[in-house]
Amino acid sequence: MRLSLPLLLLLLGAWAIPGGLGDRAPLTATAPQLDEEEKYSAHMPVHLRCDACRAVAYQMQQHLAKAEAKLHTQDSRGQQVLSESVYTDVLDGSCSQTWQDYGVREVNQVKRLTGPGLSNGPEPGISVMITGGPWPTRLSSTCLHYLGEFGEDQIYEAHQQGAGALEALLCGGPRGACSEEVPVTRAEL
Repeated sequence: MRLSLPLLLLLLGAWAIPGGLGDRAPLTATAPQLDEEEKYSAHMPVHLRCDACRAVAYQMQQHLAKAEAKLHTQDSRGQQVLSESVYTDVLDGSCSQTWQDYGVREVNQVKRLTGPGLSNGPEPGISVMITGGPWPTRLSSTCLHYLGEFGEDQIYEAHQQGAGALEALLCGGPRGACSEEVPVTRAEL
């Protein structure tokens, strides 16, 4: 390996400067240890379903808002309105995206789905996120499940009510993925 002289001097200088790299504790991070279900199941693990639901609601909201921004027509309230065929296509497209920006990481010793639209509290200083593998397929399946359960019309109506309404429709309620009755963590048998 060959380093340029300025880079080499910069690295050596960082060790000699008080408060430089030499005075800091080394940062370490390990990848989350996935169990058999998290590795191999075709379905989203129960303890990650709330995060998955929130990710799906966020992506649907983003795709619909982007499509509405392209419109030049408004309804009587001044709101951009998509035709049924357009919002159906947009919602189908939100489910068939790659989902590559999502993965799993451990936050405070709890495995969480992470990616755009998901905030899991304060960010750790350093962490490892596992992406790819089964996660994109699971998210796409989760998205398609919600399309089938609620239908494009109901989802679009909730979207028009605001960002929180869509998440409440998909994830809330007594049987929703984020209800308090649904266990967030699993107990080992």
